[in-house]
Amino acid sequence: MAKVLFLAHRIPYPPNKGDKIRSFHWLKALSQRHRLWLGTFVDDAADWAHADALRDYCEEALLLPLSPGPARLRSLKGLATGDPLTLPYYANARLRRWAGELVARGAVDTVFVFSSAMAQFVDAGCPVKKLIDFVDVDSDKWRQYARRKPFWSRWIYRREAEKLLAYDRRVARDFDLSLFVSEAEAELFRRLAPEAAEKVDFVENGVDLAYFRGGREFPNPYRPGEQALVFTGAMDYWPNIDAVRWFADQVFPRILQHHVEARFYIVGARPTEAVRLLGRREGIVVTGQVADIRPYLAHARLAVAPLRVARGIQNKVLEAMAMAKSLLASPQALDGLAVEEGLDLEVTEDPGTMATRVAEALENPDFLPRFSQVNRRFVEKRYSWDRHIEKLHMLLER
Repeated sequence: MAKVLFLAHRIPYPPNKGDKIRSFHWLKALSQRHRLWLGTFVDDAADWAHADALRDYCEEALLLPLSPGPARLRSLKGLATGDPLTLPYYANARLRRWAGELVARGAVDTVFVFSSAMAQFVDAGCPVKKLIDFVDVDSDKWRQYARRKPFWSRWIYRREAEKLLAYDRRVARDFDLSLFVSEAEAELFRRLAPEAAEKVDFVENGVDLAYFRGGREFPNPYRPGEQALVFTGAMDYWPNIDAVRWFADQVFPRILQHHVEARFYIVGARPTEAVRLLGRREGIVVTGQVADIRPYLAHARLAVAPLRVARGIQNKVLEAMAMAKSLLASPQALDGLAVEEGLDLEVTEDPGTMATRVAEALENPDFLPRFSQVNRRFVEKRYSWDRHIEKLHMLLER
């Protein structure tokens, strides 16, 4: 039984968005075999209500408030110090002291870091086993942002990509093991950081197969006669914002020309003003946060994931396939998945092709079927949490 200090950049509960889903499953799994101390930040006031439930997994939990506005201002210190802006965003003297004291008095013998920004709280010469879950190659995500942001701001994204990669390489050299969410992410990082390649591995995401299960009798959230295309995800996350705006601009108007009953539903918490404005357009509905996304998936004609910026494995894709939904997706949305032939899956980044495929789905009930057993079987076989958690335990114990 190890004594593990678990450091996460965001409170890993409730598991209701991408990074929190993964960090919660790691926290839960490790707590079943080891003793845990948790240090993390709370950047959403509503999450404080879950603090007591989270402490049930830990010997001790240090939860610290993080206000995004002041943190963004604090991140600008990186311009003066030459650091990536991500580091001062999360800098916290209290967490550094707490983590250092746990190591110094021998309370922990292993440090598990979730997200590279949290590695700053672990000294380079720290005499314990050190593992880090980078999840994605975030520096490459910043590089992708730079290509799509306004010209006057691109330099800051290019700078962050460069500085963050240099920092991540230093962390990977110092840590005993670096994990990523997919084989593709791990291989990309090995190419970018060849000096640490032998200490790089991957553990994929899973999906809650008992919770996301198609065929149940969910209440229909759509109006009679609507043919719904659904996108799910946190709507304050820029890649999701970019995806729905692009689909609303480039694809959905072509669909409406021939299918007035079509509706594009954007389902997710914290929609920005840019997303809310899409709800004023014909045929587009922005729900905001919903109590349960499963009815929206269950009754949709098909799920769409037209991401143009993405890294790793998209939980929205796994959840839709677990609900036995057919899927229309961009290549970027599937970048980290080990997709197989024969899935009910249409992959394209061309807006005309996307519109044509949706039109065919609406006109022909046999095309991209509403209930896809093949998609469900795929995630059952390849993306169960139990399978991936066992690999995590094996790597930690090794």
